[in-house]
Amino acid sequence: MAKEIERKFRVDEDKWNFEGETLKIQQAYLMIDGHKVVRVRISNDKAFLTIKGNLSGITRDEFEYEIPTSDALQMMSLRIGSIVEKTRYVSTFKGKTWEVDVFEGENSGLIVAEIELESENEPFEKPVWLLNEVSDDERYYNFNLSKNPYSKWQ
Repeated sequence: MAKEIERKFRVDEDKWNFEGETLKIQQAYLMIDGHKVVRVRISNDKAFLTIKGNLSGITRDEFEYEIPTSDALQMMSLRIGSIVEKTRYVSTFKGKTWEVDVFEGENSGLIVAEIELESENEPFEKPVWLLNEVSDDERYYNFNLSKNPYSKWQ
């Protein structure tokens, strides 16, 4: 079974340099319940269908499959909530990969950094541009941002 162990932090945009490989991402949620979500994502020129389980905490089940972009576009019309749009910057700090998401549209103004770990207790150095950790704050989960955008609660 595939596992994702991920920690999330707010980003201080005055200290962060907007650097790294960029991906334009659109994602929509097809199913959201208390234990799982089904998401469709278009990232640059590729599309993926993802199923995530165990939605609380930093460890969750994750299954992701590449699908035709044309199928993803059709699936997005079946979404719950709005499409989450963001530019992702992928860079390395102290040997760890960081993904910094700069949200657009209804979530404009929100910048969140994510790091995927091998274990929940894995040590890592935090860049100076990190603010508070939001790993356990459900408002920052992308599926919640599709239903309750940042612009409505910031």
